[in-house]
Amino acid sequence: MSQRRPSTHHISRLRLTNFRNYASAALDPTDKHVVLTGPNGAGKTNILEAVSLLTPGRGLRRANFEALALHNGGGDWAVAATIETAYGAVDLGTGQDGPDQSGRRVRINGAAAKSVDQLGEYLRILWLTPAQDGLFTGPAADRRRFFDRLVLALIPGHGAEVGAFEKAMRQRNKLLDQNDDPAWLTAIEAQMAAHASAMHFARVDTIAHLNEFLRDGSSDAFPTAHLALQSQDELAECQTSTELEQAFLSLWRDRRHLDRAAGRTTLGPHRADIMVTNLDKQVPANICSTGEQKALLVGLIMAHAQLVKQMTKISPLLLLDEIAAHLDVNRRAALFSLLNQLGTQCWMTGTDQMLFEALQGDADFYHVQDALVTLSEA
Repeated sequence: MSQRRPSTHHISRLRLTNFRNYASAALDPTDKHVVLTGPNGAGKTNILEAVSLLTPGRGLRRANFEALALHNGGGDWAVAATIETAYGAVDLGTGQDGPDQSGRRVRINGAAAKSVDQLGEYLRILWLTPAQDGLFTGPAADRRRFFDRLVLALIPGHGAEVGAFEKAMRQRNKLLDQNDDPAWLTAIEAQMAAHASAMHFARVDTIAHLNEFLRDGSSDAFPTAHLALQSQDELAECQTSTELEQAFLSLWRDRRHLDRAAGRTTLGPHRADIMVTNLDKQVPANICSTGEQKALLVGLIMAHAQLVKQMTKISPLLLLDEIAAHLDVNRRAALFSLLNQLGTQCWMTGTDQMLFEALQGDADFYHVQDALVTLSEA
């Protein structure tokens, strides 16, 4: 007998048009999990990427929007979905009308959205892909982007703050290069400081909540992680937004000559790192075995999904690309059990349907081959 809790938020309709290798594709899943199986290169991950674009950002591959259009097509693409929520169905859509369009358009119930951040009001999405397997040993930028996605699932406006900070920072770098009026630099740095402060405290708040949840409610099947934000010591001591903004302003003013020589802003929230520790072994994640790192990452995502549901009352969708092949039998069973308890819709991919046989009755199975998606028997 299945012990799966019904999903409170799930996709009941997904349509792709001129997206990646799909001229068109249609899926009408139930509130169960969605398992996509088929050979490598068939387009399974492309479907997950399409779903990931139903939230702010550039999706799980961080691709340029013009690169998402069907090869040899007209340059336009679209992703449309119906989301079932506790308050009724919501239609979400996103896409580009052609390669000359700047950014992407977003529509909610047929009307143009004021900003892409509005998507976060209806859907929260977390994902794991094989590209993240080296997260703990790779560059800090990868960990920062991964963690900012976790923050975004709790605080939808975080993405806008990051984007605004990066835009202002590019302006500062240009002014430094041109050796322009210091008053202009001060004005730009004030903008940067406001966005940087919001970014910092959103990260700190998310880490505090996630560490508390991991300590008290993590699964025994996966190692327990502990997260820490690594930044400049003088910034870490700031307790209020005003203090932090002033600290950033002083930092950047004092480092203008160094940053001018470097051709970039060398310190700030864009240089912070997220340090992860395996609490069960009391060792940094980056020196754990490859298998333990994968298990640590899975446990972290599952804990955060539970935290998002607890704090936002929205069950986040999970996108797990090639997840089953990288876990042993016991941890695979533990993952499926956690997914069923969470009460969310999880979209998973794999080459072998047998790896997901424990989900029979709890998932809709689709076969993907040559850009054709067909409902298959479990």
